[in-house]
Amino acid sequence: MKRNSEPMSEALKAELLALEAMPDEAIDTSNIASVTDWSGARRGMLYRPIKQQLSLRLDADVVAWFKGAGDGYHTRINRALREYVERYSKRA
Repeated sequence: MKRNSEPMSEALKAELLALEAMPDEAIDTSNIASVTDWSGARRGMLYRPIKQQLSLRLDADVVAWFKGAGDGYHTRINRALREYVERYSKRA
């Protein structure tokens, strides 16, 4: 996930602190449109599983294949392993 590299200004920090201090009933939400179409929604987009760092030896050709698609190869390897676990967990 890419993060904003610019630090927050003091004015923005002050505004966020003021909003945080407001009680919920003091926030005017009357100009926010209601969402009626959830067809594009995706479940689990904010879920962040706990990661565990480890050292793992993989065949060089396997690593080269994942690296060949560019940055994010760790994520692709994790995704492939998760698919394997899900597929074979259903059989048990």
